[in-house]
Amino acid sequence: MDAALQKVFDNVLAGDMGAVKETVQAAVDSGVESEAILKQGLIPAMGEVGRLFEEGEYFVPEMLIAARAMQAGLEIIKPMLVESGVEPLGKVAIGTVQGDLHDIGKNLVAMMMEGAGFEIYDLGVDVPADNFIQAVKDNQVHILALSALLTTTMPNMQAVITQLQEAGLREQVKVLIGGAPVTTEYATEIGADGYAADASQAASLAKSLMN
Repeated sequence: MDAALQKVFDNVLAGDMGAVKETVQAAVDSGVESEAILKQGLIPAMGEVGRLFEEGEYFVPEMLIAARAMQAGLEIIKPMLVESGVEPLGKVAIGTVQGDLHDIGKNLVAMMMEGAGFEIYDLGVDVPADNFIQAVKDNQVHILALSALLTTTMPNMQAVITQLQEAGLREQVKVLIGGAPVTTEYATEIGADGYAADASQAASLAKSLMN
């Protein structure tokens, strides 16, 4: 790996936001392509963060700090990526379902998916089913990621899938669900395309669904 990109990688892994900004800017200034910074620096670093999390070497705080550092670097190169026509891996609309105000898990999933190369539309918390459907229509998203932390709001995940079917959109979008009370069995029961237990799994699953 190019030395400038190695520095970007290492600083994301360390969760050093200031150093990530500096090294990304230095790479840009020295003529490194924005696409290379993304695909050889930022994305591989978040892949490694996910691996360390899966192996129990990183925990949620480390993953969160690394993801925020990655985002700081991404902000610098985003305009250049758009200009040079670099396509995201896919588009994801994410939100916590209606009646539920929890956002930490949802935010972490959004950051990990962005770190994997997806374009993210974060719909926030307490999101009515209609808003998810509108996001699919307006942005041609490939994946809907639904979060719930309360057993009482889990049925609102099913409501989103039902409305997708009624709108004739179910075939064009994959639905991922997650959150503390959610299970693989529940995903199967409501007809979701997948369940992820944590943010790292969610990013991996989203990538596999795009293939």
